[in-house]
Amino acid sequence: MLMKINATTDLYALLGNPVSHSLGPAMHNAVFSHLGYDGVYLAFNVIDIGQAISSVRALGIKGVSITIPHKVGVMPFLDEIEADALKIGAVNTVTNNRGILTGYNTDCAGALRALSEQAGINGKDVVILGAGGAARAIGFGIISRGGRLTIANRTRDRGQALADDLKAVFCPLAEVHHAACQILINTTPVGMTPDIREMPVAKSFLKKYMLVMDIVYNPLKTRLLREAEDAGSRVVDGVSMFVYQGAVQSELWTGQKAPVRLMRRVVIDRLKMNS
Repeated sequence: MLMKINATTDLYALLGNPVSHSLGPAMHNAVFSHLGYDGVYLAFNVIDIGQAISSVRALGIKGVSITIPHKVGVMPFLDEIEADALKIGAVNTVTNNRGILTGYNTDCAGALRALSEQAGINGKDVVILGAGGAARAIGFGIISRGGRLTIANRTRDRGQALADDLKAVFCPLAEVHHAACQILINTTPVGMTPDIREMPVAKSFLKKYMLVMDIVYNPLKTRLLREAEDAGSRVVDGVSMFVYQGAVQSELWTGQKAPVRLMRRVVIDRLKMNS
């Protein structure tokens, strides 16, 4: 369906650096068109998140997605932060209600829904690779569901700080092969297009009994997921989390139920076009 942009069309935006790879515009614009919602979603490469949020206020942008590296840095510039996002300490979604900017975190809900389709979390040994905003959100969800969490990160200071915040265990990434792991979640950009030959852990770490999730969705099947399948592991691709967190975003912005199947089809079709 063709978008009809006019003087009353609401503007939504993705703020991050980089954003050129994002499929958020394709997904959210397809949702707006499907719902008959008068909105358009654009991506903006942003260095200074404070100035960008000032622009959201000045231009009356109705809502924004926040991505790397601004999920934590955006928080001081908002008027209100939803309770779970405040506990998580990271925001990836903002609504603008008559000038009041409220921050939410939909990464947590998106990841938990994607994981729960494959396995339970309670009592499982979970290793998260990375210590950024996505790791913080997913880690919060893992702890809340009764998982035993280890944060594995390349730099000790950042990884230890996140582990302390979440009451989890820290493990240097170089020593992750020593960690107990039934569920492995990659929240780093390692393996993302164009560096598709990279993977964040050695192949020897992957075991048949593991569930392996990669939040990278471009490419659809990262090297980590391909190697995990070869090892006999079950896998969860990044599209699942991306679509589910995007569905929650859409519902916050439009007040209408998000068409999840359409969203996944649009993202996968675009990935195939770009491959």
